[in-house]
Amino acid sequence: MTRIAIVADIHHGKPSHTKRGDTALDLLAGFVAFCNAEAPDLVLDLGDRISDVDSQTDARLEGEVAEVFSTIDAPVYHICGNHDRDHLSVAENEEILGCALDHHVIDLGAWQLALWRADSVIHRTPPHIGFDLPEPDLLWLSRLMQNADKPTLVASHVPVSGHSQIGNYYFQRNAAISTYPQADRARQALAQAQVPVACLAGHVHWNTVTTVDGIPHMTQQSLTESFTTGGEPARAWGMIELGDTVDWQVFGDDPFQARLTPTARRWTPPLAPFTRALAAE
Repeated sequence: MTRIAIVADIHHGKPSHTKRGDTALDLLAGFVAFCNAEAPDLVLDLGDRISDVDSQTDARLEGEVAEVFSTIDAPVYHICGNHDRDHLSVAENEEILGCALDHHVIDLGAWQLALWRADSVIHRTPPHIGFDLPEPDLLWLSRLMQNADKPTLVASHVPVSGHSQIGNYYFQRNAAISTYPQADRARQALAQAQVPVACLAGHVHWNTVTTVDGIPHMTQQSLTESFTTGGEPARAWGMIELGDTVDWQVFGDDPFQARLTPTARRWTPPLAPFTRALAAE
């Protein structure tokens, strides 16, 4: 059994909209205390550590977050979110956090954890408004799935399930920014696996489980989001236990719990449209 403690979308900085960034460092210290008491095998940060302002401010904010993370006893792994990349390069994030931030696979024994650190920049000028998934990132995921020989948890900042955003404060009317425009290709890459696969992401600021093509996709609530908690920060962090099942629990004021049983995908291809059969009659 492998236990992974998870925090997502810390958003340290000034409050904006429903993000309570002014509470981030105190809440992150609470997450550190949780980790050091629970002693997970590793700790996973799903990105958006800050709410961006400019390069100088962002570097300071990231440094303050990194300082709190440094007090965790377990190994800590980071993924960059879009706010971490608005004014800071991947290399600058690496320097501040003191670790590499390229794609990485961690052998967990019965499972493996794939840190799919796909590009998370939100583009604001044509031709690409929003995210744009680079082909090398997609190819890395595809090759990983083709060669996977044990159950795999794929962690990213941006989810690729394409699940409904109805009710989401940020994304109900901005669903295109909730995922990559190439998300369907990412799901096709995941479907190549001959082993159980589960996916975990942040970015969308709510707890969800969506099964697409037999693969469960989870998104975890932000540490400081307040649109589901009456204006107060959600204080959300999670723990995943990987074994015969995937047991996921989110703590705080927006609690969530799920037990999933991913299985190797050996499905029969979908039936042709009924309209073809009707037209032939």
